[in-house]
Amino acid sequence: MKNYNHTTYAILGILTTECKSGYAIKQLIDQSLNHFWKISYGQIYPTLKLIVEEGLATVDTSTQEGKPDRKEYYLTSKGIDVLKSWLEQPIEQIPIERNEVLLKLFFGRHQRKEHSILLLNDYKQKLETRYQTYKSIEQVITTHNRGEDSQYWLFTLDFGKRMTQAAIEWCNSTLKQLENKEELK
Repeated sequence: MKNYNHTTYAILGILTTECKSGYAIKQLIDQSLNHFWKISYGQIYPTLKLIVEEGLATVDTSTQEGKPDRKEYYLTSKGIDVLKSWLEQPIEQIPIERNEVLLKLFFGRHQRKEHSILLLNDYKQKLETRYQTYKSIEQVITTHNRGEDSQYWLFTLDFGKRMTQAAIEWCNSTLKQLENKEELK
């Protein structure tokens, strides 16, 4: 079976939900996947075109008065098989996080201690905002039960919440160490 990129698999997965148009796919990405998997708007339509060309989905076009034609995409049995096959494959590697705060802190001896503290406090505030966003998303999912997908969406959300909480705790610990260290510049 042919291998596709992760964007293709992500869009195949999205097509198993009620999201059938490029616009609806982008909305779902912005509201949920974007917290752990980035897909730009410019990737969606070329990927949908590829999925149709490969026979993984069909497209139904409907005319809308005063608007561009609406295209809705539906997985074929081949598309479902490709998605299931990919889901059953082991992960290729543990994800590597690119974190600007860690990069700057790694070279922190070359900046003033106060700046390192300011950097960490700002990062911590952004993490706390993200955590609140996750809690809001959780409330929406649990309030508007989305069927069989809900439990799995909550699993990924729980991962994000736990990772964010761990990062906040790391900030607190690191800030405490920085504030207690006298010789830092």
